[in-house]
Amino acid sequence: MEEAAELGNYLPLSFKTPSERDYIAFLWDAFDSNYTNGKYQFAFLAYHMLTMSFIYFNIWQIKQASRADFEKGLIGFTKDIEKNLLEATSPFVFSTVNERSILRLLKLISCDNGMIGTYAKLVDDRNDTAHSNGNIFYSTPAALDKKIAEILRVVDEIQTHSKPVIENCYRDFLLHNYDPEEREYPDASDQIREVLIHENYLSQKDIEVCLSFDLTTLKDHPDLERINILHQALTEEYGGHD
Repeated sequence: MEEAAELGNYLPLSFKTPSERDYIAFLWDAFDSNYTNGKYQFAFLAYHMLTMSFIYFNIWQIKQASRADFEKGLIGFTKDIEKNLLEATSPFVFSTVNERSILRLLKLISCDNGMIGTYAKLVDDRNDTAHSNGNIFYSTPAALDKKIAEILRVVDEIQTHSKPVIENCYRDFLLHNYDPEEREYPDASDQIREVLIHENYLSQKDIEVCLSFDLTTLKDHPDLERINILHQALTEEYGGHD
């Protein structure tokens, strides 16, 4: 049960709308209550939905940070689906596409066919669990905990492959937001919270990538000092999190 909470570190620290926030909170509540009451099959369903939400947020970050690659990744989708995904204003729009199909977009972060096949197997497990087939696949906490451990390995693998996307996102943020007189919020902490974290659905794991960003790659920038100040504000605000 305690290990299951680790998924929260991979989910956004902030959401664009109250309904998105409430939806994720609802899924956590559904997981907790079903687990506590021994309804492990239903707890798995809620946990799987949280996991798919993580994947949607991850794909959204690809869309925002690597637009050209995202467009190329839509080759093979129907024209209507392609248009819908390109014009999406929320990560949850991706839920309108078959889950196996949307997983293919993870190739954009170098997840190979073997990895995606493993992720798709989780979808199959969810489908088997959700159907009225007379089977209770998760009748003990040990059975569910084993599946949760498997899910967390998958989530961490996807997170690791998304590192270049987050680094690109953060680099772009630093280059366009170091000047207090030109950005939306003069205070660096406000700019980080509202523009970096909130707009990009960054998680604590994403923040860790930002914290370890190699500033020497910007050593020739004329405003490196102010870039450093912005990065230091992130470190002071979020560097103490585990």
